[in-house]
Amino acid sequence: MALFSRNLGIDLGTDRVRIAEGDQVLLDEPSLVAVAVAERRIVEVGQAAGEMEGRTPEAYEVIRPLQHGVVAYYELTEKLLHILMRKAGVSSWLFRPKVMITVPYGVTSVERRAVHEAALQAGSSEVYLIPAPLAAALGAGLPIGTPAGNMVVSLGAGTTQSAVVAMYGIVSAETLRQGGHDLDEAIITYVRRKYGLVLGRATAEKVKIDVGAAVPLDEELSTEVQGQDQVTGLPREIVLTTSEIVEALQEPLRAMAESIRLAMEKAPPELVADVIDRGIALVGNGARLRGIDRLFTKELGVPAYLVDEPEKVTAIGAALGMEKLPLLRRNLMNA
Repeated sequence: MALFSRNLGIDLGTDRVRIAEGDQVLLDEPSLVAVAVAERRIVEVGQAAGEMEGRTPEAYEVIRPLQHGVVAYYELTEKLLHILMRKAGVSSWLFRPKVMITVPYGVTSVERRAVHEAALQAGSSEVYLIPAPLAAALGAGLPIGTPAGNMVVSLGAGTTQSAVVAMYGIVSAETLRQGGHDLDEAIITYVRRKYGLVLGRATAEKVKIDVGAAVPLDEELSTEVQGQDQVTGLPREIVLTTSEIVEALQEPLRAMAESIRLAMEKAPPELVADVIDRGIALVGNGARLRGIDRLFTKELGVPAYLVDEPEKVTAIGAALGMEKLPLLRRNLMNA
């Protein structure tokens, strides 16, 4: 039966679940579950649940089973994984796959065990836990098998994880339980204070994608946004510009930069010198924010750069990790 076993990497994120095999992402869907409240029955998961978010009557609730990269609702996480693995065509009770699944660096043993058990119950035959920054470094193609230092920063929806990596292990790291969702919240707060307009999270995220930036741009972008007037409760439209979003995002971005700085300060001087020479690799959806590489380069005095396909590399790194299991085993996280 082992002959037919498949090796998978799963990036289990606050915002999305990505399942990879080899260097290919098989599935990429939102980490969402829609539940019928009265019966506590799952109605939809993933993309279908995402389409219901913010649009359901009281009889339904759209839940995010993972918060800040860790399991907040165990049973829903198990069901989400089970359904998405079957949807990706990689799970059956006859030929259960071997899985390497990402967890944030520094999570507790209880949080690790919850992920491990959920993955087993979802249909995996064996489950290995890999710190997300290590998987990201592997997927980004960094030469992490050498004694030289490489630095990777994973900008996720619920966490910002920074790590200096060498010899297939993490030498120093820092996890900030803030990420892309906190940037969305900063936009919501800014618009409410300045314009008295209430935006939904999905709208704020769209604004961030359409015109958002970490630093002022040469060409100012703008977008029309509709929200609910705080006073009248009626719909109202405003125009938001890039410079306004830059202003809104400064506080959470400074916290992220400080987290990266702390991870560097913990590393031996020899490895920090390597990082200065090689730069900081930025991965995750958050790395797509315009100018975030320039902001971190300025704040840290170390060149930062965006890797190719930053949102995919962590899942691909977890999948590739199965091929390098003997080299990685001592640096994996026990459940």
